[in-house]
Amino acid sequence: MDLLSAALPVAAAIVKVHEPHPLRLAAAAALLWPLIGVMSKRYTSLDWGDKGGLRAVVRDWLVLVGALATLRVVCGLDSVPAEAFTALIPALILTGLSQKLIHRHLLAARRQARALRHVLVVGEPPTVDAVVEQLAQRTDHEYVIVGSCPVGEGEVRSGVPVCVRLPCEEPETPEADATAVLGAADELAADLVFVAPGRYLSGERVRRLSWMLHDRGRSLMVLPGIVDVARRRVQLTSAAGLTLLHIAPPLQRGVHTLAKSVVDRVCALVLILLLSPLLLTLALAVRLGSPGPALYRQTRVGWNMTPFAMWKFRTMVVDADRLKGGLEAQNENDGHMFKMRQDPRVTPVGRVLRRFSLDELPQLFNILFGHMSLVGPRPPVPEEVVKYNGTEMRRLSVKPGLTGLWQVSGRSDLSWRETVALDLRYVDNWSLAGDMNVMVRTVRAVLDGQGAY
Repeated sequence: MDLLSAALPVAAAIVKVHEPHPLRLAAAAALLWPLIGVMSKRYTSLDWGDKGGLRAVVRDWLVLVGALATLRVVCGLDSVPAEAFTALIPALILTGLSQKLIHRHLLAARRQARALRHVLVVGEPPTVDAVVEQLAQRTDHEYVIVGSCPVGEGEVRSGVPVCVRLPCEEPETPEADATAVLGAADELAADLVFVAPGRYLSGERVRRLSWMLHDRGRSLMVLPGIVDVARRRVQLTSAAGLTLLHIAPPLQRGVHTLAKSVVDRVCALVLILLLSPLLLTLALAVRLGSPGPALYRQTRVGWNMTPFAMWKFRTMVVDADRLKGGLEAQNENDGHMFKMRQDPRVTPVGRVLRRFSLDELPQLFNILFGHMSLVGPRPPVPEEVVKYNGTEMRRLSVKPGLTGLWQVSGRSDLSWRETVALDLRYVDNWSLAGDMNVMVRTVRAVLDGQGAY
């Protein structure tokens, strides 16, 4: 596909503008495009299974444009005609499309326990348990743990089979660790070894182990111990023989946050104008459905612990806050939030509004006034915030959102721990492109209605 998507459009464009040697230039484009992909490792299975590979396609396409322009100059031809430049666009589109289709196919296969790599974990028992637990939380990766080689005598509580134990002290012969790990890998047919350095597994010990594994054709991955850090924030470098991971700070200030604020307010204003007939209809439905005002005002805690008045369409009876104390024992959430599937305070109209998240629409005014963002963690009430620990308090380091990862990942069906993990993942890794992705997924989540009550 890459060969044809580069060769045919370029040949057609060059013939149209009557340039000399159309076949040679088309052949150059056809060969350069996959060659650039090979050089950037775009055809590796690791890149196929990574949705971040789309960025690599755009980067490679820009390299292709520059390479062809340089080739024309070297050959004594004029500058690149506009038609030839436009003819390179199909190569970008078709390759990006194929990359996305391959990624989706692999995700579907992994959910059905196919296209997986069998992994053996080497590390101290608590680390082995942490790795198993982290991987078990999601199914969008290719790794399945089939066994472990714990370092020391601690108990592996995750239930993963223990093949052999490595001593805490470094063995006298460098081959001892590798012999044990290779024997376990052969026994379990593991094609990949995860190594987690620690107190008893030094960098030099890992280095010697890697030599033996690579000599036997086994792949090895080293776990640095960091979690929920987007790949775009990590850069590998080296100094004086040390391998270093540079982790870029989250985008919480500067041009990016200014752009987010502008996009939020412009989009909120446009949506308010477009949805004004719906907003008026829903307000009337709430007033006619039960006694009381159409809007419900509640104090929430926003960015940097700043309280603000958040607006919603009223979905409960007027004295719902007073009745909450008598229902605390029936709270179905395992954290600080209060959630009930069959809350007796919810009105018939309110149940419909909650089912499709229509009760949240007045928060567009909160976004317009700068209290909230289109995407972000949900704003908590003050009585929840006083129970937060240091980790949970980090949710408040960005503006709360009308929607977010919580909204598109199950809403009230999520445990408190899962909710906090999603919010922290957003806080640390947000980007404008990620916000757009969440907005698109929100439409599907609202129509599905799962976890909305």
